[in-house]
Parts: sequence; structure tokens; C-alpha cells
Amino acid sequence: MPAVSALLVPYASYLRVYEPLAAFPEPERSHWARYAARERTPTAQDELRRSLADLLPTPPVPVPVHESADAFVTEVDGVVCVCPWRTRLRGWLALESLVDTLPEPLLDAVLPPVVRGQAAADFEQWRERNPDARPWIRTAVWQVPVRWFTLFADDEREYRAQETDGTAPALRYRTPMVQARRRLARALKALRESVDEGPLIEGLIDVGRWLEEFHPRSLVELDYGGLVHALTGPQLADDRSAADVAAGIAALRAGDGETAGEAYERLAERWRAVRDRQFAN
Repeated sequence: MPAVSALLVPYASYLRVYEPLAAFPEPERSHWARYAARERTPTAQDELRRSLADLLPTPPVPVPVHESADAFVTEVDGVVCVCPWRTRLRGWLALESLVDTLPEPLLDAVLPPVVRGQAAADFEQWRERNPDARPWIRTAVWQVPVRWFTLFADDEREYRAQETDGTAPALRYRTPMVQARRRLARALKALRESVDEGPLIEGLIDVGRWLEEFHPRSLVELDYGGLVHALTGPQLADDRSAADVAAGIAALRAGDGETAGEAYERLAERWRAVRDRQFAN
């Protein structure tokens, strides 16, 4: 895994899709080919610093004026794959979510109504011109949504402990798109046969629809991001959340509700402790 700065970052996790260059139409494909050939491409920390810088002016800039031309780059079996940042689109989507999350007085203090109103109007106009646009990156704060873990197997887990030079710990999973889709479909089938419709099933359906938008030879990545700073070294080393989810799904398929409940309780307890820190002072 690439080294990352020890700088503390917001407590967010990320679900990313890296698509092969062949998935992009021209002239975007040529742009990404030139971009990937650079000696150095930006890191997650670079993206974070740029986003935070927009919040410093008065009034703050909740959504960039121009769309980012940057991306994360990786290679899969000799094929260059890119994950465009699409920071402007993600900013609009995050702002919509924020309206549903924060109390209005707090939201007004952070982002004045006139700022939010202009951003909403800009997004509406942009959507009319780009009705099929979707982000390559999904973000969650103070948690990794359970539904994301259904896409991965425990042996795809990559963990790096805190290093003596100050390099921060890191934890991620990576899997081929075909595997992610297959696992999600199996999990959805098991849940539908065992439990009533609810947020987890709805969440899986939403993720499945999102994954269908991408090239079948894409790579799917779950990155714990800044959440590594909300967990101790031993907690990170012992974290087997994808394995717990897989065990719970397998137990449901076998009709073993007790074992499924135990797996879910391990998972819930682990992430409850992280979410509770959101309200600590």
C-alpha cells in the first residue's frame, strides 16, 4: 500500500471504483491516459487538503466552482484504472445529505442559507445538462456502512500498522467488480429470504444499482480513510468486519439465525464504539 501522511484527517471512509481507460469515451480517455503517465499522481491526503481549503474563506465554498480534473490511479493485471475525484458532484451530493443530517440552526451557522441556496440552484442546472452523471466515490462519516462489507472477502483485507517514522496506519479492501457484484447478489438473496424489507436491504439495492453503472473489469476499493484515527492499533489489527458480515450471511443461508445474530452483534458493537466518539468532547 502507498505511504500516507500521519496528518489527522476527518473521520470518513470511502468506497471507490477504479475503471479501466477503455471505459471512458474520448477525449476523456486520452486525458486520463496522459494523467496516469505522470511521475506522481495525487493522494487521498491531497484531495482532502484541497477540499478543506475551500471551507476557510468567508463565506465558505461548499462546492468547488469547477470540476476536478484529478483522479486516483492504480494498475490491475497490467491495465491502468482510474477513479475520478469528481469533487464538485460529490460536494453537491454531500450538501444534500447534510441538509437531512444537521439541525437547521447548526447548518445555518456552518453554511448560510444564501450559500446553500446558490449551490442547490447550480446543482439543479448542472443536473439538467448531465442527467446520467454519477460519482466514482462514495463517502461515509464515523462508520463503514455494513452494506459495503458485503462486497469483500477477508483475504482481500490489506492492513498496515502505524510505522515508527510516523506514517499513519491504513486499512483497505480491494476486489474485482465481478466478485463485488456476485457477493452483493448473494447477500441480497439471503437477506430477502430471511428478514423483512428494511434499511439494510434497501442499502444493498442502492449499492448494487450504483455498481452496475461501471465497467465489468473495474476494481472496487473500500478504504477506512480517517477512521484509522478513531481506532487503536489493536482494534485495527483485530478488525475483521468483512469476515463477520460474510459469516452472518452464510449463517442466514444455512438457516442458523443464532450464529447470524452473533456475527451481527460483533459488528454492531465494534462500530457503535466508533460512532459514539462523534459526540465526545
